[in-house]
Amino acid sequence: MKYILILAMLAPMISGQAYTQTEQKGQSEKTKQMEQITPKGYTTFQVSDNVTMYKVTFKNQYKMNVAGHLFIPKNLDQSKKHSAIIVGHPMGAVKEQSANVYAANMAERGFVTLSVDLSFWGESEGEPRNAVAPDIYSEDFSAAVDFLGTRPFVDRNRIGIIGVCGSGSFVISAAKIDPRMKAVATVSMYDMGAASRNALNLSQTLEQRKKLIAEAAEQRYAEFTGGETKYTGGTVHKLDENTHPIQREFYEFYRTPRGDYTPKGGSPELTTHPTLSSNTKFMNFYPFNDIETISPRPMLFITGDKAHSKEFSEDAYKRAAEPKELVIVPNAGHVDLYDKTDLIPFDKLEGFFKTNLK
Repeated sequence: MKYILILAMLAPMISGQAYTQTEQKGQSEKTKQMEQITPKGYTTFQVSDNVTMYKVTFKNQYKMNVAGHLFIPKNLDQSKKHSAIIVGHPMGAVKEQSANVYAANMAERGFVTLSVDLSFWGESEGEPRNAVAPDIYSEDFSAAVDFLGTRPFVDRNRIGIIGVCGSGSFVISAAKIDPRMKAVATVSMYDMGAASRNALNLSQTLEQRKKLIAEAAEQRYAEFTGGETKYTGGTVHKLDENTHPIQREFYEFYRTPRGDYTPKGGSPELTTHPTLSSNTKFMNFYPFNDIETISPRPMLFITGDKAHSKEFSEDAYKRAAEPKELVIVPNAGHVDLYDKTDLIPFDKLEGFFKTNLK
């Protein structure tokens, strides 16, 4: 009788374990699927003939599908394990804009690389579209490590990460609590928290900040009762004599054939624009707090000498512990380092990751 009772008590646990194993097996089989695609048709980046490109999808910890592009050198011996690099796109962009420039070029230099669309953006899941959720953005990078670390041709102890613009702050946030990211590089980094709270060069007052917060809070009522979603920030769609120089810099990338890209199912009018009601979530985002705890993993900060965002890379470098390095690229602005391969210090990035992902 006691034996039957014990079995009865264990039955749900055994059943649950079997379900979990079945679920995990199904998920494992799903993550093995990689669809080879051609880079032709993309105007925002170039892929060498020596690199094969794949479309991949995997889930983050919240069971949301994260979309990515995987780049594998054609001469890579997939029977062996290799180092890999994850690349994150600028805030408001998608993987096709800037992230793939880095991923494709680093793959040509021998690395397995993965660019991702952050949740709520591009081909990744998340509603409403263009929502701001910095914790989930950071989680997406850990999920990318999950994916790469379970590929048979990737050494899970040799995974690095690159964050461009806003993703620079997201990868730092992720690396603080994910030691699997063995080397961290940022390019033209924006601290999205500080930028939202204080604006560039501390130019936003507390009163202005509170006004933005109040506007966003009021918009929540409108959306909760079925009202229209409103968007904010992002890049202007037209230039005039009053357009700020920084907006002109972004316009030259996002609104011209140089970098213009609308993901499938998206709208050109909404690209780069976060939702108004969620944008204030950045004000609770402090990615540089405890940045020194990433040590002894190495950090590389790259910025242009003319970049309006240089203050953020300098601040992060000052706070970080060794080993760390700050590289200032001559004659480069913020957006120049999105895609201008003659200015992007790929040799420096290659050396950094080859040294630190041994």
